[in-house]
Amino acid sequence: MADLAPHAAALILGYLLGSIPFGLLLTTLAGGPDLRAIGSGNIGATNVLRTGNKKLAAATLALDMLKGTAAVLLARHFIDPDAAVFAAVGAFLGHLFPVWLRFKGGKGVATYIGILLGLAWPAALLFCAIWLIVAFIFRYSSLSALVASALTPAYFWFDGEPLRALLFLLLTILLWFMHRQNIARLLAGTESRIGRES
Repeated sequence: MADLAPHAAALILGYLLGSIPFGLLLTTLAGGPDLRAIGSGNIGATNVLRTGNKKLAAATLALDMLKGTAAVLLARHFIDPDAAVFAAVGAFLGHLFPVWLRFKGGKGVATYIGILLGLAWPAALLFCAIWLIVAFIFRYSSLSALVASALTPAYFWFDGEPLRALLFLLLTILLWFMHRQNIARLLAGTESRIGRES
């Protein structure tokens, strides 16, 4: 049981970092509206953008990414290399289900990318490239994230890293679950396109 302690610590560390609601904090400090009362009610960068403040949206995106990266790197450095995976899971769960906000958090795309940066930066670059290609062709932000995340486990599988493939399969399933309303709108043809008001 003693061997579980470092990994449990990494999971908790990741969760605490991941649960920091940067979008909500930044908009509140800037005197903006409560994100939970506008748009999708989400605390992520996309909903921050709906306030009209592009700088805050960019800052939210960066910080939501970096908290995932920080969780991985801190666990790897201060606990052990294997603990990084547990910190990654914790950070993702923290962002999706923050205890401070009654477990109603973001959809996880930025934190997903941040975790990728910490664990395998080439995979993060591939994710972003796929996102951009799909967004350029179809003009749907949600579809871009769904496609890029679906291909991420395959990247690790074919790279000979089945454990990381399994990890990102789990995170991808969670990300798709958080995008279930977007998926329904995509299927119905009512999802808003990039550059248009939702």
